[in-house]
Amino acid sequence: MQAGIQPSKTNSDSRHEGKVPIHDSLSRHRFSDQLKRVSTDIFADLRTESLMKYALVIPDGVADEPQPSLGGKTPLQAANIPFMDEVAQAGFVGEANHVPISLPSGSDVGTMSLFGYDPLEYHTGRAPIEAAAQGIELGELDWAIRCNLVTVEDGRMASFTAEQIPNDLAKTLVELLQRDQCGSEHWKFYTGVSYRNLLVYRARNIPAPFGPDTQTTPPHDITDQLIEPNLPQGPGSELLRELMERSKPLFAACAPNQERAATGTHTATQCWLWGQGRRPAFKSFLERFGKRGAVITAVDLLRGLGKLLGWQVIEVPGATGYLDTDYAAKGRAAIEALRNDVTDFIVVHVEATDEASHEGNAAAKVQALEEIDRHIVGPLHAYLKSQGEYRLLVCPDHPTFLRTKTHSHGFVPFAVCGTGITADSATTYDEVAAATSSLRLDRGCELMPLLFREA
Repeated sequence: MQAGIQPSKTNSDSRHEGKVPIHDSLSRHRFSDQLKRVSTDIFADLRTESLMKYALVIPDGVADEPQPSLGGKTPLQAANIPFMDEVAQAGFVGEANHVPISLPSGSDVGTMSLFGYDPLEYHTGRAPIEAAAQGIELGELDWAIRCNLVTVEDGRMASFTAEQIPNDLAKTLVELLQRDQCGSEHWKFYTGVSYRNLLVYRARNIPAPFGPDTQTTPPHDITDQLIEPNLPQGPGSELLRELMERSKPLFAACAPNQERAATGTHTATQCWLWGQGRRPAFKSFLERFGKRGAVITAVDLLRGLGKLLGWQVIEVPGATGYLDTDYAAKGRAAIEALRNDVTDFIVVHVEATDEASHEGNAAAKVQALEEIDRHIVGPLHAYLKSQGEYRLLVCPDHPTFLRTKTHSHGFVPFAVCGTGITADSATTYDEVAAATSSLRLDRGCELMPLLFREA
């Protein structure tokens, strides 16, 4: 535990007293027709001023189901997270649905809603947001497409990350893809980070072959499943399939890739194209909420969304977007950002909990949660309390179930505390506590206006 920061309670067993199990699945319970009435009385009618500081911590994909390996508890219930519990005790716990059922579950949709923008109005696709992170300008008719480097074995998605392919090898493979398309006036591949890369279709003033009916599948949603039923469908899908097929012999002939495969590591066997979309149009966060924001993340999706909203994107050495990320460095960077006069609102996004779910690793998910609690939520809350008026929100973007290793639709728990927020009876931060709350937001995009008391 970090010196000088003491939670209100430290006995990890005490946070489970009086808990009841969640039945069957969170999503079935959440989408019942009997919706709870939303109450916003806990938010005082406070005139937020420029001196107020705000923080949001996003443990990506943390909401989950009870796990047999965790004694029938969810990761949030099983983890020792005294600082998140302290937020719940000092304020209020509720639940929010950030992913409309008509849209695919993912961080592009979920974080957009969490930041206060209705994805049904603003979402155009995942890849255009990531393009913004790389500074790739899209014309009005251009399309961006996510390009994963994946491992397919025996027709099944063995690894949607090519076992966290190293950046240097990923760069080599993407360069091979681009060289293969050097004569095309439309296709351009862009290197990203590890398995996460981009493909852009330059329309050249000619309507692109893609459209709203073009269907692609996120590779992380089909781990261990056959890929054939999940190949691109609809307008322009034949072009995407052709590029995916052309990548197979290119990757197979790449010497560094062969060397990695010889070690028994899952290496890239092909590219996987998905998440296509056109340039989105956002009203800036400052214009919408009157707050100057900044974001700390290791994921291009969040970087891109931050840039599109007009936020400062803070790069933190050691932030990897995986389980080995430097949690403490992220916590320190968040506090440092709030010390200056140009940041009213800091967002700290941590991908590790989501990655653990994709790997089906319950123990790793619990460990990541405890690292977030110890190194980010604890120090950040202590600083906020010391500096004056503040509000602190902890909320994931969507559930990611360990059982399915995929993103899911459904409500997620949030905890908020700070100036002008009246505490309720919650003692822990988890799915069960949130399910008993009177504050239930069917439209998750309403949470951010509540935090700023703009609605």
